[in-house]
Amino acid sequence: MKQQYNLSTLKWTLSGWTPHLWRMQRTMEIGASPNAEVLGIPAKVPGSVQYSLREAGLIPDWNEGLNHRECEWVENRHWIYETIIPDEWLEPGKTIRLNCRGLDYCGCIMLNGEMVGDFVGSHMPHIFDLTPHIKEHDNVLRIVFELAPRWLGQFGYTSQMKEWKPRFNYTWDWTPRIVQIGIWDEILLEITDGREIKSFRCNTDADFQSSTGILEMKIQADARDNDCLRLSLERNGEVIRKEEILISQTKAIEIVWRNIPIELWWPNLEGDQPLYNVRCVLLDSNRNELDSVVRRVGFRKIEWKPCEDATPEADPWICVVNGRPVFLQGANWVPPLPNFADVKPDDYRKLLELYKDLGANILRVWGGAILEREYFYDMCDELGLMVWQEFPLSSSGVESWPPEDDKSIEEMVSIARSYIERRSHHVSLIIWCGGNELQGSLDGSKTGSGKPCDCEHPMLRRLQEVVKEEDPNRRFLPTSSSGPRFYCDPNNVGKGLHWDVHGPWKATGDLDQGWTDYWSKNDALFCSETGAPSASAAHIIKRWAGKFNPMPATHENPLWRRTSTWWIEWDEFVREIGREPNSLEEYVDWSQERQAKALSIAAKSCKERFPKCGGIIIWMGHDCFPCTANTSIIDFERNPKPAALALKKIWRED
Repeated sequence: MKQQYNLSTLKWTLSGWTPHLWRMQRTMEIGASPNAEVLGIPAKVPGSVQYSLREAGLIPDWNEGLNHRECEWVENRHWIYETIIPDEWLEPGKTIRLNCRGLDYCGCIMLNGEMVGDFVGSHMPHIFDLTPHIKEHDNVLRIVFELAPRWLGQFGYTSQMKEWKPRFNYTWDWTPRIVQIGIWDEILLEITDGREIKSFRCNTDADFQSSTGILEMKIQADARDNDCLRLSLERNGEVIRKEEILISQTKAIEIVWRNIPIELWWPNLEGDQPLYNVRCVLLDSNRNELDSVVRRVGFRKIEWKPCEDATPEADPWICVVNGRPVFLQGANWVPPLPNFADVKPDDYRKLLELYKDLGANILRVWGGAILEREYFYDMCDELGLMVWQEFPLSSSGVESWPPEDDKSIEEMVSIARSYIERRSHHVSLIIWCGGNELQGSLDGSKTGSGKPCDCEHPMLRRLQEVVKEEDPNRRFLPTSSSGPRFYCDPNNVGKGLHWDVHGPWKATGDLDQGWTDYWSKNDALFCSETGAPSASAAHIIKRWAGKFNPMPATHENPLWRRTSTWWIEWDEFVREIGREPNSLEEYVDWSQERQAKALSIAAKSCKERFPKCGGIIIWMGHDCFPCTANTSIIDFERNPKPAALALKKIWRED
């Protein structure tokens, strides 16, 4: 029978090196070598290099003051994770694999001082055959991380961003440079005799009128003649349907079950979220279990229909769930921390339950980050939070045109196939999207902005083809925003040019005039990014200020300048109140109330236009760094700002 062992249960150490010096180390005791710049320290797996160094007192807390600058040296070293594989896990005569579900970003695997293989890329699993390098006892496993790319941050040229590592770590307007290195997802040791389930994919659909479901399963298995697959659909211990299939060696199998009696899955506020287990078991001729895989699914029907009064050529932006039109309302999701390797399941649950309580029904997983871990999607399934998942492409300010070379396109296609294979069974997932704010100029040039890319772009066309091939029942968008125009321009209202738009992110002047007037005239069919800034709570700003005085809250203050100065509204306060703030608390209160009012106007306007408008997604949901100011509606301590509570009233209106 196939065995899996989770290597997070082992004792790991971490050592730091001048690049490549470890290659000259002859002794097996690399982590204890006097040549190491950082001798072996305890390491958490999964976990980031930065976390282990902070826990060991070797770097300061990057959240405080400008300490993040004192941590940048970490990027300029090689780092080696090391552990010993227990002898009792190993079985002679079997294949022994290392399955690394998330490595950030590049390096190599070593076993007993021998090179096993290289890896590069943070967005896909990396699997290595350890069998030829295994010895009888005391197998020393090392995962070596080499130098990360120098720059993938918010500004630059998207067409030149060809290294597939999360870009937000290199600075964005809501986080400074904290370039994570490390093991960011599960790492497993797999022991097999070669008879196993290689791949098990399942997708669902529903006939909401008859409350019956469709389950499509695709299985690839390595087996012997007379081995069989036992398939079952279960809920609460009850087997609803089952089937056994004889298979021959290494065969792909496709099975469709129809007319399954089911309960429908609904988004948050629309109904319940019943979930089912699909179990696939590989059995030998004596019905002994060789391998098994379980996927949790739900059944619902998603359709997209045109907005009322939309032009005939416009994309459809009314999401119809089980025959019921649903206004999409929620937030843009970014990783909970820059060092996302260290985020625990309970941290995810706290955030996701807060979004559910606020009344959100959709989260857009933004393209400058990652495919979130499996339990994120599990929780979204449970909580009724629909997911808009982007592939890892994003704008770059100077130029936001995706790469067009064959190598980059095929690498992105491989990432997309991996995303789909790993997550397409989740009932909460409703959209695949090519990436964030991919665009060129209105005149058709690749530089500038204003015209979202479409599937004429070779990379986005290939992604569209992959989704159509691998997950045809789900919608694909080339980018967000999408359609003829990036932004809703008041001068173009009424021309049918505003389909899915982004912005604005800041209200200037009197909210009761300019901002209200803008939203009263806005004719966008959908708003996938809209925001307004506010300061963090005063106690959070003070807690993480370090040696800096939080006042004045201006761009001259380094504390307020460590992320983006776009969100500082000191001058707006002076204009409106007629003087400078008397205290940090006064400024924060004013700022947060202003954000609450601005977002209420925007959200209420869009919702009142439904079904002429299909929804609004706020940029952004939560802070992942203790920003002095940002467009988030949930602060660094996971408390809702006044804006979130104001949105709750609108989102939860009948």
